[in-house]
Amino acid sequence: MVITADLVKKLRDATGAGMMDCKKALTEANGDFAEAEKILKKMGLAAVAKRQDRATDNGRVFVKVAKNKAILINLTCETDFVATNKEFIALGEKICDVALEKGYTEINDELNGMVNDLISIIKENMSLANLTVYDIAADELAAAYTHGEGSLAVLVKIKAGDSAVFEKEEVKEFANDLALHVAAFTPSYLSREKVDEKYIAEQVEIFTAQAAKLDKPPKVVEGIVKGKLNKHLGEICFLNQAFVKDDTVTVAQKAKEIAKAVGTTIEIVDYAYLKAGWASCAI
Repeated sequence: MVITADLVKKLRDATGAGMMDCKKALTEANGDFAEAEKILKKMGLAAVAKRQDRATDNGRVFVKVAKNKAILINLTCETDFVATNKEFIALGEKICDVALEKGYTEINDELNGMVNDLISIIKENMSLANLTVYDIAADELAAAYTHGEGSLAVLVKIKAGDSAVFEKEEVKEFANDLALHVAAFTPSYLSREKVDEKYIAEQVEIFTAQAAKLDKPPKVVEGIVKGKLNKHLGEICFLNQAFVKDDTVTVAQKAKEIAKAVGTTIEIVDYAYLKAGWASCAI
């Protein structure tokens, strides 16, 4: 059977495979379209297996907020060129949509299959390195932010005594500003109370050793250590950091200011972020 250009194009449109691969598959299948599709699938699986050991140090992160769920994913690839590919971006968005629609809370065969399908087309190794889903309660509002070319994605959740205030522009703006704040300062902890006691003990030991070199009385050394610790925690704890749009107040103080303005309580209950190329999620 003669393999026409139109038949090759039809197979390419149906599978997304390259023109040469489509022609090769049709030739091997003697023009049988369905058989050619099967051959391309086998070729694709072989291509996936061949690339599995290649490092995926680049990629893109995605965040999406639905009605009562939010999702963060990290989709990795070999090169920054593919990370900006429109098909790669579309894949990340589709994975978010499918996971939210079907209630997936972890990476599974279906989602990995979607990644493998694109590997067989683009001919570059990829991996769904991280997928985290967050519940959004009726009294919570979630805000998302993606920085640059998908290099960093942020999710922040706030809680209000009266959910009606979520319709107020100042509350929406504050939630969005919190997401921007996390992108700018990438805090390690939500609050001082969330900091691991072992970590605090390690910092106290370091600051004590530094202060001891100053040859000061024990009470003075104690005060210096306390001051250094408070300063350090203020730098790494979200609620204690200086607010991104007003460094005269902390994030917690700004939340109280907004709450007073709208006449209810507002609490920052959770946050998370992912950096492209590696699974880095802070909560």
